[in-house]
Amino acid sequence: PTLTVQGPDSAQQIAIFEQLWQIVRDEYLYPDYNGADWEAIGAEYRRRVQAGMTPEAFYQAMDEMLAQLKDDHSVFLSPQEVAEEEAEYAGQTSYVGIGVLLSAVPERQRATIILTFPNSPAEAAGLQSHDNILSVDGQPILDEFGFLRSELLLGEPDTPVEIVVQRPGESPRSLTLVRRPISGAVPVPYTVLFTPKGKRIGYLLIATLADSTIDDQVGEALRQMNSQGELQGVILDNRYNSGGADTVARGVLSYFTYGRLGYFINRHQEQNWFAVRRKNVAGSAKMPLVVLIGQNTVSFGEILAGVLQSRKRAFLIGTPTEGNVELLRSYDFEDGSRAWIAHEKFIPINQPEQDWERMGIQPDLFIASNWDEVTLSTDPVILAALEYFDRP
Repeated sequence: PTLTVQGPDSAQQIAIFEQLWQIVRDEYLYPDYNGADWEAIGAEYRRRVQAGMTPEAFYQAMDEMLAQLKDDHSVFLSPQEVAEEEAEYAGQTSYVGIGVLLSAVPERQRATIILTFPNSPAEAAGLQSHDNILSVDGQPILDEFGFLRSELLLGEPDTPVEIVVQRPGESPRSLTLVRRPISGAVPVPYTVLFTPKGKRIGYLLIATLADSTIDDQVGEALRQMNSQGELQGVILDNRYNSGGADTVARGVLSYFTYGRLGYFINRHQEQNWFAVRRKNVAGSAKMPLVVLIGQNTVSFGEILAGVLQSRKRAFLIGTPTEGNVELLRSYDFEDGSRAWIAHEKFIPINQPEQDWERMGIQPDLFIASNWDEVTLSTDPVILAALEYFDRP
């Protein structure tokens, strides 16, 4: 979506700044502000705002101010970014490109494909999860700092783009794709895998919980896979789950567990229960379950895995997560901008002594693999998961 705004004038900028600074002062999860001197930070940014800023510079400055808190969660969004966020949550993401969700791999100067969108140029060209894009129209896919240059893949409809791709274990090859409008929900790719002893295992890749359609997609995937033959287990690939909304996390969890799972607690020691109602799709409520985790499992992606582990509903395989289980609260401002502020942290009901924010989620079986160097059939983490289902 494209939103045209004039942006806040000087008086509005000062008012928004003061509101934001006071919200953090009074409501931020950590009363020590993670060691930041919030009074001094306020004085510095107040001076900068009062000196005058363009709307773009103002929005960037507010985000920079929140970054001083160093919680990797609290952010400030411009009105344009708010519109994009709301479209994503509604499952209405829209752009013109080739239809891939990418993750940068700076140590190998490439971007790896997490998933492709249905009916996209990428899917039509046979691109798959774990394939890697090395260059676009002769330019590196990453910039000099290792950040993704996703704008290279965007453009006008029906324009060609040449990419160099490499599938793990194969040589690079050049492909020319034609950009098309990409719209709709972030998909939940799924397939049936088989253990060494022939058990049918459903595999689902969950890349986000920021799209309100994800939980329904998980339910439909379970139905579809079970309709072809009874499932004897499920693998939730959570290794690139970037988190999202608590409502979506609850929806996914409801297929596998139920009840009070924990609570969020704020700086004033006020508790907010996190509970789900039980669903049972194709026997999912009692089906053996493996959840894959890693350093790119974030926020509600971590809570999803940790809850299922703490309730002994899932066996976790992979590498530890970074630890980022704060609940954000949104604050909207008069110009259409929005702040997401860390307001509460999660406490699992079965393990209240554990600090997931500090320790992250620990796997039951530690196995590492690089997404960009394996395929679905050669990934040692997935192979270990399949072997787990064959245990007596």
